[in-house]
Amino acid sequence: MASVALPSATMTTDPSAANSDTSNSPLPTIEPDPANESLARPFSFDARYGAGKEHALVLGGGGVYFVAWQVAYLNGLIKRGVELDKAEIIVGTSAGSLVASILANGGIKRFGKQVDWISRVPALVGLLAPAANFHPSQQRAIEMFRTADNNRPETIRSIGHAALAAHAPSPAEMRRSTGFAIAARGWPSDALHITAVDTYTGERLVITSDAGVSSIRAAAASSAVPGVFSPQPIHDRRCMDGGVSGSGTHCDLVAGAGRALVISLTAALKPEVAGMTIQPTNLADELTELHRAGTKAFARGPNKVDITRLMDPTATPEAIALGEEQAANDAVEMAAFWNH
Repeated sequence: MASVALPSATMTTDPSAANSDTSNSPLPTIEPDPANESLARPFSFDARYGAGKEHALVLGGGGVYFVAWQVAYLNGLIKRGVELDKAEIIVGTSAGSLVASILANGGIKRFGKQVDWISRVPALVGLLAPAANFHPSQQRAIEMFRTADNNRPETIRSIGHAALAAHAPSPAEMRRSTGFAIAARGWPSDALHITAVDTYTGERLVITSDAGVSSIRAAAASSAVPGVFSPQPIHDRRCMDGGVSGSGTHCDLVAGAGRALVISLTAALKPEVAGMTIQPTNLADELTELHRAGTKAFARGPNKVDITRLMDPTATPEAIALGEEQAANDAVEMAAFWNH
């Protein structure tokens, strides 16, 4: 075998260095970043995360269709006297994180104008929708998430690793699209709580004003559907859709509050396709736990929806019309529940 001469720059003439054994040298100490570590928050209804709050609003996930439905529905409630500005904690997951950010932006009194802006221009909602053609690596991640039937840590981590490997649009591109909808910088309100999932550890993350990031970045992380969009960096973590945790609502974050309005895709529906996030029992179990924690809960969602079109921007006009109609039907009952 031919010998290979090492470049002189790699050689040392220092005897002490030559005789030193670095194989057992300790690794450098890395101090944990408090902002990074504080993001992880275990699921727990017993923790009573919402204690001390009277009004809590939970906005769940469900694609661009559900974004359009939620903004139309909530705007319709506001127009009919439901005082959503009473919300002291707003939890947003996936699609709900976008609406929650808009809702919290600069005070809820301006929310009506903002949702009207989105409702008048459905094409802007379409900016959040992905391209129809996916790379094989994207398809693998999408299929893993779509077919997952449990939220065990190893399942969540497997989906996260597939999301990291997927050749999806860049995180910056996703943030630009999210920015069109939120149209704000910074963190609009201490009431806002956005959920996401760490792709590597599988931990549930809760992003608040203490995280030191913008609501645009947080909502992009919460909406990063595995394979469809690239995971978003939040400090030293790479984050994906908050629904990959197995919960589309994360109701435990408002447990202990006086009352909670929960907007969920499955509140009125029993989807035939029961994936990780939209299993019919998920929301029912969370509502039971809220009541056990002493929180009065009122759940609402679309009366009908084709779940195969959740990411279809052409379905947004229908979603808007249905949201407005349902708000008109629910407003009196909702005001009686909420306006205290």
